Amino acid sequence: MEPWQLTAAAAAVKLREGRLTAEALTRSCLERIAEREAVVKAWSFLDPVLAISSAREVDKSSVMGALHGLPIGVKDMIDTADMPTTYNSPIYQGLRQGRDAACVGVARGEGAVILGKTDTVEFAAAGRRALTRNPHDTARSPGGSSSGSAAAVADGMVPLAFGTQTGGSTIRPASFCGVYAMKPTHGVVNTEGAKRYSHTLDTIGWYGREPADLRLVAEAFRLFDLDRPLEKELQALRIGLCRGPNWHLAAAESREALMLAGQRLEAAGAVVEELALPQAFEGITEAQRVVLLGEGRGAFLQEYVAAHARLHADFRDRVENFAGISGAQLAGAYNLAAECRKLFDALFPRFDAVLTPAAVGEAPLGRQDTGNPVFNSMWTLLHVPCIAIPCTRGPHGMPVGVQIVGPRFGDAALLDVAALVASVIDAA
Repeated sequence: MEPWQLTAAAAAVKLREGRLTAEALTRSCLERIAEREAVVKAWSFLDPVLAISSAREVDKSSVMGALHGLPIGVKDMIDTADMPTTYNSPIYQGLRQGRDAACVGVARGEGAVILGKTDTVEFAAAGRRALTRNPHDTARSPGGSSSGSAAAVADGMVPLAFGTQTGGSTIRPASFCGVYAMKPTHGVVNTEGAKRYSHTLDTIGWYGREPADLRLVAEAFRLFDLDRPLEKELQALRIGLCRGPNWHLAAAESREALMLAGQRLEAAGAVVEELALPQAFEGITEAQRVVLLGEGRGAFLQEYVAAHARLHADFRDRVENFAGISGAQLAGAYNLAAECRKLFDALFPRFDAVLTPAAVGEAPLGRQDTGNPVFNSMWTLLHVPCIAIPCTRGPHGMPVGVQIVGPRFGDAALLDVAALVASVIDAA
């Protein structure tokens, strides 16, 4: 096995035991990138000399942090001190902010090697699409907006990568690319230094190839209650199977994935119970849209005023309030979100996790359609943690995943549940 083939967790063990160096792992990842990047196009910036130099510095350190020696990709709307941050916008090509975003600073401080910047949908929102292709079928989308991050991890180019989620930009690409991902509770990871779209919704997330990879990053960010293990066996778990208010939009393969995941868990001894959400949740998808567009007006006003001609029409529309969002609508959306957050949290500890679709279906053809976020946006507005788990293949042989969801600040318990159920759900 080549080092690039190792999961982050497996590589971490070798790094700590001295059987692998950060430089050797970084060089192996760079070799994989050299082999595959012309096809996948996951990266917007890569400097192999800088990456190797960074890895050597990590190898010199006597302190081993949670991410010691592990290369990580950074979505190109998150600032890095030694690399450009372009937001995939013609306005900011070559921009160097001169400092790390908070999440990048934490990763460096915990010993990670910042490998490069991964391509993104413009401003992680709309407008220009990433050039990235789905590594399972380059005619298809990897999803968005964390396109390059999901594809790079799926293709073995890097063991970990940062994404962000405002609607479905972390979990949906994980489903399309067949990898694991975590969107933590809103606010537990500082978003300073990442381009803001919606302060109510924006969340830093990450990709890996198994639940243990996700936990390494969670440990680096000191998520709440990681020192309080769930202390349950798989057979003691109670899982709520939730179709949700948008089930009518699910393609056959997504419906089959959810049912298959539930059947596999039941066969393994877990209790799986149908969960119908309260009536209030019927309005939650529209509430997320109102918040997204309402807060997005101010997010791109600077570019609208200072660089109007180079700002994509999608963002000019947002600033000009093309959707006609009113202050009263925005206040109503905030109120509904607050109500639904309390209702959802009240489902626990009756359930250990909620199992629900991760995407409408398989990855669509082409680059322009990055997928409908309808099975993610409600959870983003609810501020709850979500973990994407690969499950099956669709009619075109593409990955189709599911996600498990927990209550706000239930990240640690959800990681424990993921560790128990992943090998059952992801049985391929």
